[in-house]
Amino acid sequence: MSGPIVIESLDLAALLCSRVCHDLISPVGAIMNGLEVMEESKDEETKTFAMDLIKKSAKTASAKLQFCRIAFGAAGSAGAQIDTGDAEKVTRGLMEDDKTKVAWNLPRVLLPKNRVKLLLNMLLISAQSIPRGGVLTVDPVGEGETMGFSIASTGATTAARLPQTAVGLLTGVPAEGHSVDAHAIQPFYTGLLARNCGLNPSLVAEGETVVIAARP
Repeated sequence: MSGPIVIESLDLAALLCSRVCHDLISPVGAIMNGLEVMEESKDEETKTFAMDLIKKSAKTASAKLQFCRIAFGAAGSAGAQIDTGDAEKVTRGLMEDDKTKVAWNLPRVLLPKNRVKLLLNMLLISAQSIPRGGVLTVDPVGEGETMGFSIASTGATTAARLPQTAVGLLTGVPAEGHSVDAHAIQPFYTGLLARNCGLNPSLVAEGETVVIAARP
């Protein structure tokens, strides 16, 4: 294959929508289950458990929506800029918990929206490499509006795992036997964003750490 494959804009939009819907199905379904339990149960302890489930699931759904609004949404008109402080806020809201921490070393600046969207999509790939939790360390590469990014993921109890299919998808050339479907569209989209920003994406294992970067 001579270069990255091309996806029609309508197909790209449909696949991204499918990805977002897939992420929201679980917490929204849990909210519905909790409401059904509250309606059917007369036991106060069970109702309390159901309410806790609803609150937790609603918080998860809200965090995912806020993150996706920037990572996949239009985020303003053409040429708009996004505050990296907003990117940090939605990242911590979605990814930080008892098992996973974020070490955010980026300065708070306004960057072109596609560059911030790229950063958030890179974080999604990084998070996949530490399913049991760990630390995501976010560093700048360069400075100003041409800034790139490097994100190192380190597992809390085991080595970070390199998402093998994402390596080819970042370049736009999936490995043989892999297609760009709703599951694979996110790392493929990350590569599109990187090239749009004039950056070269890479995803490698360095010892027990996985590093995804977008450099000039």
